[in-house]
Amino acid sequence: MSTDIRVAAAESQAARPDHETTDAAERSIPAGPRGRARARRRLGTVGAWVALTLIGIVFVYPFVWLVSASFKPRSDVFDNRLIPETFTWDNYVQVWQEAPLALWLVNTAIVTVLAAVTVTISSAMVAWGFAYFRFRGRGFLFGLVLATMMLPGAVTMIPTFLIWNALGQVGTLTPLWAGNLFGSAFYIFLLRQFFLGLPRDLFEAARIDGASQWGVFWRIALPLTGPALAVVLVFEVQAVWTDLMRALIYLRDSSTFTVPRGLKSLVDAYGFGGEWHWEIIVTASVITTIPLIIVFFLAQKRIIDGVASTGLKG
Repeated sequence: MSTDIRVAAAESQAARPDHETTDAAERSIPAGPRGRARARRRLGTVGAWVALTLIGIVFVYPFVWLVSASFKPRSDVFDNRLIPETFTWDNYVQVWQEAPLALWLVNTAIVTVLAAVTVTISSAMVAWGFAYFRFRGRGFLFGLVLATMMLPGAVTMIPTFLIWNALGQVGTLTPLWAGNLFGSAFYIFLLRQFFLGLPRDLFEAARIDGASQWGVFWRIALPLTGPALAVVLVFEVQAVWTDLMRALIYLRDSSTFTVPRGLKSLVDAYGFGGEWHWEIIVTASVITTIPLIIVFFLAQKRIIDGVASTGLKG
């Protein structure tokens, strides 16, 4: 009996494959395809990084060139060297003496803050109305709001100027921001998409608990739309800070100039047809660009979160 058991065990051991050989064989069969897939993924990653690096260089180069030119004397501004051959700080001293740059920055900051805050709140109120309330003709009215985006700015430029002129506001900063009291079609659309993604049951529960319509909007809906509001705020800051057209139309005196209008006056005085002091112009451009860079640096995470979440919720 014991002999039969030993014979059966020996036959079983002989029939059992070598585990190491089997594992190696199993690994060697798909190793080729898996290796090629990994290589392709690595190659794709490297290619993506190279492409992003090249695109980043293309976008960053003009500003790097501008900063470099601001530290060059007049004769070397356009020599295309990123490292100045002759380094000087005189341009940053002279620009404050040649132009009321501080006043222009203050005017621009006032207009930018007022425009960004008013358009954000007004657009949020209109967007909340289209997203929360159910009423007849809601879709049609929202379509009319979006249709205003199709109108070129030149179509409404003269009627708008006549309105502000009749109100006696031409030559002041008011026309540069007060129009934002009525919201923006693009921002209304953006915020409405975000509001539609919020749970309606939350607002209904607040109403049952005694919250007013305004309380639901101001204390519940707005805090939940922080990322989208940040996107609207930063977008409008950029738009107003760089707005030259309205400044050219409404501003007359240099004491009310904003940054874009002031830079235009510097180009007229020291650039084309002027004294050709381009070092002053590029230095003023650097100084007036830095605040926008700081704003985008501080708000970049909010912008990305807001755009991503708005797209998903819409």
